Amino acid sequence: MHYFVPTSSSTSPSPANTSSFSLLFLSPSQIPENLYKLPAKIHIGTHGISGQSFLIHPTSSSKNTSLCAVVDKSSSGVSSQKNESTNDEGEEFNKEGVLVVRRPLLENSDKEEEKTYPATIDAGLSKIAKKMPIFEPERSESSSSTSAAAAARAQEKPLAVNLDLSLYRAKVLARNFRYKDAEKILEKCTAYWPEDGRSYVALGKILSKQSKLSEARIVYEKGCQATQGENAYIWQCWAVLENRLGNVRKARELFDAATVADKKHVAAWHGWANLEIKQGNISKARNLLAKGLKFCGRNEYIYQTLALLEAKAGRYEQARYLFKQATISNSKSCASWLAWGQLEIQQERFPAARKLFEKAVQASPKNRFAWHVWGVFEAGVGNIERGRKLLKIGHALNPRDPVLLQSLGLLEYKHSSANLARALLRRASELDPRHQPVWIAWGWMEWKEGNTTTARELYQRALSIDATTESAARCLQAWGVLEQRAGNLSAARRLFRASLNINSQSYVTWMTWAQLEEDQGDSERAEEIRNLYFQQRTEVVDDASWVTGFLDIIDPALDTVKRLLNFGQNNDNNRLTATLRNMNGAKDSQSNQQLESSVGREDTDTGSGFNLDAFLREKLSLDPLKLDVNLDSQRLGRFTRGKINGA
Repeated sequence: MHYFVPTSSSTSPSPANTSSFSLLFLSPSQIPENLYKLPAKIHIGTHGISGQSFLIHPTSSSKNTSLCAVVDKSSSGVSSQKNESTNDEGEEFNKEGVLVVRRPLLENSDKEEEKTYPATIDAGLSKIAKKMPIFEPERSESSSSTSAAAAARAQEKPLAVNLDLSLYRAKVLARNFRYKDAEKILEKCTAYWPEDGRSYVALGKILSKQSKLSEARIVYEKGCQATQGENAYIWQCWAVLENRLGNVRKARELFDAATVADKKHVAAWHGWANLEIKQGNISKARNLLAKGLKFCGRNEYIYQTLALLEAKAGRYEQARYLFKQATISNSKSCASWLAWGQLEIQQERFPAARKLFEKAVQASPKNRFAWHVWGVFEAGVGNIERGRKLLKIGHALNPRDPVLLQSLGLLEYKHSSANLARALLRRASELDPRHQPVWIAWGWMEWKEGNTTTARELYQRALSIDATTESAARCLQAWGVLEQRAGNLSAARRLFRASLNINSQSYVTWMTWAQLEEDQGDSERAEEIRNLYFQQRTEVVDDASWVTGFLDIIDPALDTVKRLLNFGQNNDNNRLTATLRNMNGAKDSQSNQQLESSVGREDTDTGSGFNLDAFLREKLSLDPLKLDVNLDSQRLGRFTRGKINGA
């Protein structure tokens, strides 16, 4: 037997800097038999990396000297001490009793490890790594300066909760007509949170209220780019803006983009349908509304629009059924109750209309439209005091609304005094100087009082706000009548023509112009104007057959609808109409029973079961005896008949 043991071997070698190399030569006769049967294990370890083991199977038939060597390099001294043992002769053995062969350390072992170590990365992780932003720390800054810079960057962008607070603050400022302050807040929101679409929508609406339409368009365009076209609200607001400007084709494209971004965005379907209704495409509008119900579910606004279409077509029973569906979808929908009440007014069913208005104010006690419509209705049917009271209630609940004061001023002018009416209209114009109907109503009142110069100034003030709206068309028509009565016929013709350029469908304007020509003895010109109206009038082609297919969408559980769907094309239309009338008549009777079931104590003024004074005290905490409009007595004294000081 021959041994070779280097002198550097020791019983306790240093794992980091020393190594041992031992060779054991054995003759075949000296090798135990069990060693032939078991595979020999060669363990190769490298510094810093776990070792690798190789197995060598010796053969018993080999007569040459066999080499049984173990090459090991421990990664730490602790593990070497635990896994190895030393005999009396200084030889090191591992746990398996095999002599350990140490490989000496190399000077550039770290570089070799970098070359030999496999650097394979999972394909999935590589894809994720490509999407991650590259982060490079600032090398020029020290640790303290780096933390300070990070803190400064964190302070530069507020927390996400500040976005909601800023949006609410901007909403309050806009409600108080502080548009400049609201714009500054919203511009900061778009700078800090460009991916959130709410700030763009709010800023665009504020700009639209100020008639800054081009700036609003730019805001919406930037919002669509920042949100990558995935925000349906911005598309829909932009479409409404383009429709307001008369860009119908562009508005259609934007509504379509809104429905693509979110097919469940009901406002896009409803707004698009209203656009088609104004263009006379009733079939297209019904198709869009049907899609809105299909994708968005039951919605009171869609039902309400469909009901208004039926009422306009003279199918009142179907309209009542759809209004009923709207109120079932949302019993708090004040607009549905009001629209239903106006339908009953057209049918001169005043008690039913009054009950529906009562439902409207109960559904939304502070809604300014509910009190306004109800007050105008009561004044129209002769209940002047009740109408005045309802308008004052609406003003007490909505002191910043100019429409309520406008109607109250006209009511006072008709049944009280012109000075009080002027004070109320003046106050309304101060609440919202850009509300055109207030200036038009004020000008009309001054014209009736014989103050033509003041009326012209007020009409001109209304047109200076916006000369492209329907209110502007009515203002031009009223101004044309003023000039006609004053004898300025050429000016009247120009004003009528300008009004028709804005709204060519105005029957009143065409007929007024024709009457002017006829009064001047030019019957041919008057007949020509009437013919022009009928030639350019938009014909609305309506068809009742859509109901049979549409009612199956909105209420497929109705047995009566299922029977209607079995009708063939050759069936009698009278039978279809009668069936629909019976179906909706039964539902209308049920709705009337539900309305009558809510009757409490009878009101002595109107015969209704709604106690208005008790409702004001319990629900709104208002004193019915303290509803007068607070007008400054000094300011009221400044108004004299036929003269407006400081207007």
